[in-house]
Amino acid sequence: MPANKGFSRRDRIAEQIRRELSEVIRSELKDPRVGMISLTDVEISADYAHAKVYFSSLLGKEGIELVQAGLQQASGFLRSELGKRISIHMTPQLHFIFDDSLERGAQLSKLISEAAAISDQSDHHSDQA
Repeated sequence: MPANKGFSRRDRIAEQIRRELSEVIRSELKDPRVGMISLTDVEISADYAHAKVYFSSLLGKEGIELVQAGLQQASGFLRSELGKRISIHMTPQLHFIFDDSLERGAQLSKLISEAAAISDQSDHHSDQA
């Protein structure tokens, strides 16, 4: 029984793809539309033919279309660089998807803080009554 049974080969390859793509985008991609992005996750199809690459951007939702267009236009270059860096039988087609979970998490945190502040105020008023 393998020691790392929690991670399948596909999971390990997805993580390697995420790391390598992050490095190529950071160091070699010159498209100004892409800018500062973080790759948050990669999901690979069972046949390794396609990879969904989830990204977040400091721009938030504004400008995401430009970032996504830049990534899609560079996908051939990114795929060929990926093929040079990792050894799998097929380098997957790359599909870039905006990951808004960080933004949603920040909004939820703000709502929770606001609710806690309202709760504290109502507790303070009921103590004085």
